[in-house]
Amino acid sequence: MIKSQITLKQLEAFISVVDMGTFRKAADVLGTTQPNISTRIAALETTLGTVLMHRDAGSVRLTEKGATLLEAARKVLLAGEDFLAIAGRQDLIDDRLRLGVTELVACTWLHDFLRAFQRLYPHVRVELDVNLSVEIEKDLAANQLDLALQTGPFKRKMAGTLPLGHAPYCWVVAPSLPVPTRFADLFDGPVISHGRDTRASAGLAEHARAQGVAVNQIVHSSSLTSCVAMAVDGMGPALLPKAMAAEDIAAGRLQEFTCGWLPETLALFARFDPKRTPLFVRAAAELAVSLTE
Repeated sequence: MIKSQITLKQLEAFISVVDMGTFRKAADVLGTTQPNISTRIAALETTLGTVLMHRDAGSVRLTEKGATLLEAARKVLLAGEDFLAIAGRQDLIDDRLRLGVTELVACTWLHDFLRAFQRLYPHVRVELDVNLSVEIEKDLAANQLDLALQTGPFKRKMAGTLPLGHAPYCWVVAPSLPVPTRFADLFDGPVISHGRDTRASAGLAEHARAQGVAVNQIVHSSSLTSCVAMAVDGMGPALLPKAMAAEDIAAGRLQEFTCGWLPETLALFARFDPKRTPLFVRAAAELAVSLTE
């Protein structure tokens, strides 16, 4: 019979230090202090009679025994979470979900997702970061996020990757402006587009150059919401994900048109690392899938 000499908090501290790289970052993630993390790991090592990690200046290195026990520790925590899920008591899971989303997700179905997730896990706190997909991918790889709801493509593969459907682009213009009928007509004045480094904006500039059109009229904004506002204000035609412009199109504040070119449709994904994240992260990703089907 296993006695309660080893606690889940000790295993949680051990895993967090390894995943985050330092005691300080692990303390931040777990909402406690660095001395508490040190105490938990020291107690775990004393009980086991072995050194789990070497403390170097600003970093940690697992011992051979520590590396072996790390995966076993993960299995114990996942088994505890699975026990509560089988019992139908997800409300007893007290944790946090570090969630990264693109602005497209934030402005469309994110609120429905957050409400549904809160009903399933009422005591899992969501820490939200709205950012460009390329930045979200970096944070996910650095273990600064648990789950990303973002657009592809990606530089790094992730074992936990679930498709969330597609988001087509459209051209829109305020009713007060003339409707361009040809691609070259777009550039009679400012053309509004997303951030310079996005695939859509890069594709727009590339196609314009191929058509012999100067690209100095393209106005870039890292905020899609600002792009919509500028289009509604009549600054010029705008290239937007259709979901971002749908409400204004329906209200007559913008009108959709075609000009012979559109970028590739955006593909959206839920991404997480199943080896390092709790089971509720996968549940959150699957919830996103169900909301976007």
